[in-house]
Amino acid sequence: MEIFNNFSFLLLAVFIVFCSALSADAEVQRHKFVIEATKVKRLCKTHNSITVNGMFPGPTLEIKNGDTLEVLVVNKARYNVTIHWHGVRQMRTGWADGPEFVTQCPIRPGGSYTYRFTVQGQEGTLWWHAHSSWLRATVYGALIIRPRDGESYPFPKPKRETPILLGEWWDTNPIDVVREATRTGAAPNVSDAYTINAQPGDLYRCSSKETTIVPIDSGETNLLRVINAALNQPLFFKVANHKLTVVGADASYTKPFTTSVLMLGPGQTTDVLIQGDQPPSRYYMAARAYQSAQNAPFDNTTTTAILEYKSASCAAKKCNAATPVMPSLPAYNDTNTVTAFSKSFRSRQKVEVPTDIDENLFFTVGLGLNSCPPNFRKRHCQGPNGTRFTASMNNVSFVLPQNFSLLQAHQQGIPGVFTTDFPGTPPLKFDYTGNVSRSLFQPVPGTKLYKLKYGSRVQIVIQDTSIVTPENHPIHLHGYDFYIIAEGFGNFNPKRDTSKFNLVDPPMRNTVAVPVNGWAVIRFVADNPGVWLMHCHLDVHIGWGLAMAFLVENGVGELQTIQPPPSDLPIC
Repeated sequence: MEIFNNFSFLLLAVFIVFCSALSADAEVQRHKFVIEATKVKRLCKTHNSITVNGMFPGPTLEIKNGDTLEVLVVNKARYNVTIHWHGVRQMRTGWADGPEFVTQCPIRPGGSYTYRFTVQGQEGTLWWHAHSSWLRATVYGALIIRPRDGESYPFPKPKRETPILLGEWWDTNPIDVVREATRTGAAPNVSDAYTINAQPGDLYRCSSKETTIVPIDSGETNLLRVINAALNQPLFFKVANHKLTVVGADASYTKPFTTSVLMLGPGQTTDVLIQGDQPPSRYYMAARAYQSAQNAPFDNTTTTAILEYKSASCAAKKCNAATPVMPSLPAYNDTNTVTAFSKSFRSRQKVEVPTDIDENLFFTVGLGLNSCPPNFRKRHCQGPNGTRFTASMNNVSFVLPQNFSLLQAHQQGIPGVFTTDFPGTPPLKFDYTGNVSRSLFQPVPGTKLYKLKYGSRVQIVIQDTSIVTPENHPIHLHGYDFYIIAEGFGNFNPKRDTSKFNLVDPPMRNTVAVPVNGWAVIRFVADNPGVWLMHCHLDVHIGWGLAMAFLVENGVGELQTIQPPPSDLPIC
């Protein structure tokens, strides 16, 4: 018996040493975010924009895999606010995820809340942003996760690293833009500019003095961490005369591949290596719209930054005076380029893709039109043919609660806040990408969740529809990464399309760009208890209801159970 006890003690000691070795270099990083109105001048005009700590874009947070973040958010603005840590798994810490009325009530003006969570097993580029109304137009920043001490990137260490945040700018208050659209039922006004690190660049009025400069030197290999923080627009990104080698996306390493152009849907990140292998000079990096919805208005302007060689020979030639070389960007509707780019992504090695699926789900995503309610005046129904725009998943237009958050209602057993009858398949099967009957244009509003048992293996076919217009939808799942095992065009056909599944090395993402008039298939294991929003990351579509949420039940024991809510969780 004594030998057994000694052996057990030895095992325990080894386990403790192993755990302490893992956590030895882990740190608790504390930050304070003050949400406040700040004077920001763009396109010749000064606005009182909502910012974090007076910075636009907001502060870049740099942590290591295994670190814990504690961010005290103090709301000194006149709007409700929450912060979402986009792509962070939030294992058992759903209270820190951030979407308004989903995992928390908003932080009211004058209030505060501390987000506490540990980033475990993720490396690369993520970001944070407001998840309340359209505040994320200006409230966003990069979240960089480096390898643990003593570990390295699975690619040559770059000489420099530069976050490249692609944004969208309105020459007015973005909150007023969305409120006006809600009032009229029409589509909101499109943006006036795109930005790179919050600067529009040389092609806009009153902007060239502040254009973002990205340094490089001859012979260097540098890392660009590209983030699409735009509110409503997928974007192409290109650097004149330079190839880009993709090495990561959404904080997961990828099999490296070389491309001349990137496409990122809002919410997505892409890490690329760029080499200083061109004649020392100045080269534009540029971004503009990928517009897949036909006949829909969009911002067709181009934002630029300047890749500037710093080498001595460049200084001698005074190449700073030279007009930068401009890249030729794809046509706005170049879906072929998007498809080729998207299909290039692979995980670095063979991965364990969930098989023996427990939950085989099929979600349609798309727009809709609500008939004008009898008590509404014409000015409140300015959508097509006197309607109001809406959107849905499986014909349910998602409605957020107002008096409780969904997670709070679930945790406390508060009745009447939500139901768990979100349909796992479309209530009606139809030719999703064909000519759809007008009788299917009006979805049903509801706060419906889909319940998942802890540990269940989930497959979701996400199918675009041609209701109103087909469109490329960036679908983001909170609390999870997933494998994208296939994508294609037309209606998903299990007999034909299952053969296309990549179950060997599919890419892992947190946001999937579902092809216009097409479909994507994702898989994940429901190993994170809580309430997790799944939605289109075009903010105009979230407001219209293109969302749903999963309720993942607790498993067995503490490590499979969501932590209790923090004491300072905002109340509604």
